[in-house]
Amino acid sequence: MTVQRALRMIAGLFIMLSVVLGHYVHPAWYLFTAFVGLNLFQSAFTNWCPMISILKAIGLPEEVKP
Repeated sequence: MTVQRALRMIAGLFIMLSVVLGHYVHPAWYLFTAFVGLNLFQSAFTNWCPMISILKAIGLPEEVKP
């Protein structure tokens, strides 16, 4: 598991959560969690995200070495 993969998995979780919350709870929850998830997903490709430094701090490698 690398930092980039973990970040994309967390973003996907937020996006799926936004669909569930928007359907069952309130549309405002949908917008908030969709915004957070899409920002995390975009950050995984630009390498600028506070979550990246948190994932590195817990010991995930930045890339897999052969």
